[in-house]
Amino acid sequence: MKIIKPSIEILDNITPVEVLKKLELCGRVCYKSEDKITDESAVKFISNIVKRGHESVLEHVSFSVRFICDRGVTHEMVRHRIASYSQESTRYCNYAKGDFNGEITVIEPIFLEPGTEGYEIWKNGCLQAEDNYFKMLNYGCSPQEARAVLPNSLKTEIVMTANVREWRHFLKLRTSKAAHPQIKEVADMLLTELNFILPSLFDDIE
Repeated sequence: MKIIKPSIEILDNITPVEVLKKLELCGRVCYKSEDKITDESAVKFISNIVKRGHESVLEHVSFSVRFICDRGVTHEMVRHRIASYSQESTRYCNYAKGDFNGEITVIEPIFLEPGTEGYEIWKNGCLQAEDNYFKMLNYGCSPQEARAVLPNSLKTEIVMTANVREWRHFLKLRTSKAAHPQIKEVADMLLTELNFILPSLFDDIE
């Protein structure tokens, strides 16, 4: 069994200048103020749009993010309905074969410290699940049947595509103190990266 940490990857080459200029052009249609567009006007205009809550303008730009996380986290992600998803399938992936090296991969939980009793309880539970998964395959079950014993900690990959407005909604919810610690972990990673790339669109989210 392999234990890894979660990660995120923005799949699109986001060019901040092009994103902001497109959003500005779309937004200025509302006010018929296209004549006020300059080389420097986009950041201020979009910042004002965000402050005023006129976020429908932000729906004109979308991008995709690959999350490597546990399956419990993805159950929460897919509840964000204004998005598209593609996810690693436990129906078709046979962890006894191919690139999986005859083992399952699990995500290390952020809330358990390695070396503690709680961590060992979690680790042993995952090892037992792995053992039972392979026993079910050897018994003759298909991968989609054997997956019944796999843990929520099983590593999965999911690509989520959403517009900027929905990403803001996702990040507001999933970086809050009330969020589950494991979805907050990956949401915080994404917010940090987006604050670096597009601060005028995301730096108001704490």
